[in-house]
Amino acid sequence: MPPADPDGLDELVPDTVLDGARYGACTIRAVSLRGDSARYRGEPRRDALLTARFGSGEQALVLVAMATGARAAPAAHLAAAEVCRWTARAVGRSHARLVEDIRAARRGDLKSGLHRLTDRSLGRLRAGAAEQGVAPEEYTAGLRCLLLPADPECRTRVFFGVGEGGLFRLRDGEWQDIEPYVPEQPGTARAAGADVPAETPEGDRLTMDLGITAAPPGNAYEPDPGPPPEPFRFRASVARPGDALLMCTAGLAEPLRGEPELCAYLGRRWSGPTPPGLAAFLADSQVRVKGYSDDRTAAAVWEA
Repeated sequence: MPPADPDGLDELVPDTVLDGARYGACTIRAVSLRGDSARYRGEPRRDALLTARFGSGEQALVLVAMATGARAAPAAHLAAAEVCRWTARAVGRSHARLVEDIRAARRGDLKSGLHRLTDRSLGRLRAGAAEQGVAPEEYTAGLRCLLLPADPECRTRVFFGVGEGGLFRLRDGEWQDIEPYVPEQPGTARAAGADVPAETPEGDRLTMDLGITAAPPGNAYEPDPGPPPEPFRFRASVARPGDALLMCTAGLAEPLRGEPELCAYLGRRWSGPTPPGLAAFLADSQVRVKGYSDDRTAAAVWEA
C-alpha cells in the first residue's frame, strides 16, 4: 500500500475501482486497476476513472472519463482525478445541449465545443502546476472520454480526449482499432478531411480530421483557454446492435495491440449473447501479460 498522510486522507486512491450499469440501449462496465509495477513499489494508481449520468429519461447523458497522470510525478494521481472531475463538471452543466447536438449529428459543433472543453480542463492543470511551483509536465494527465446518450433511438457514441490509449470496437467477434488518427508531430497543419476517408468500409461516418474550427455562435461549452499541449482526438460513430466499444488507457491498449493472444481471449469472453457481470469483467481486465505492468483503466459498452 502507498503511505498515507493523516492530514491528506482525501487524496488516497484505492487499488481497484469497479463500476457498471445499464442505461438506454447500453450496458456499461468500467474498471481501473493499479499496475504490478506500482504495487511492487508501493505507489498509488496513476489512472483515474469517473462515470456519471446527467439528466433523466431519454434526455440523459452518460459520461465515462479516464485519465493517466504523468509518469514518475509525485502528484500524478491527483492531476488525473482533477482533470476527470473538471471535465465531468463541464459536461454535466452542458449535457442538455450536448444531447441535442448528438441527436442532430452536429459533429462540427460537438468537436469544436469538446475541444475547447478539453483545453480548458488541461489549462487548469497547468495553472495548478504553476501554483504548486512544479513544471507543467509534472502535473498533467492524458484524458479520454465517452459520451453515451440514454435515448435508445440514438446510437451515436462520441469519443474525445488527448494522450495515449486506445479505442476499439468488437464487431462479429473481430476487434477493430478505431483510435482517431492524429499527425505524428503536434502543430503540423492539416486541412480538414485531407487524406482521411469520410466513411469506414462498414459505412460508419468518421470525424478524424484535425481541422479545428472556431466555435459557432451560442456553442460555448467552455471558454477558449488557448492552444492545447497535445493533439485533440475526436470520433463520433454509429453503433450497431451487438457491438462492444472499448475505451482504455495505454496500460491495456498497448498489450491489446501487441499481444494477439490477449485480443483473442477478450474477443471470446466479450462476444457472448450477454455482457459479462462486474466480477467477470474485473477478472478479464486483470489478465496478466508479460512485459506490461502499468495501470489499466477500461470502459466497455455493449449495445443491446
